[in-house]
Amino acid sequence: MLHHTLRASRVVIGLVLIGLGAVLSLPLVPGPGLVFVFVGLTVLSGEFEWARRLRDRMHDGVRRITGRAHHGE
Repeated sequence: MLHHTLRASRVVIGLVLIGLGAVLSLPLVPGPGLVFVFVGLTVLSGEFEWARRLRDRMHDGVRRITGRAHHGE
């Protein structure tokens, strides 16, 4: 029972963070929206493969934009 409660809590927290990030990413709304989306995907990545892949793509895109080399793997 505890396992299901923790899993459901992680899913809800992840979705809330992604929703908050989406709102903060709207034009004319100041705030770190993409950071919230990234953190939400990180929370969900422990439960869902699609969230891990999306988080990794987002991370790689930020590295490309900032010109930082990818170290590892």
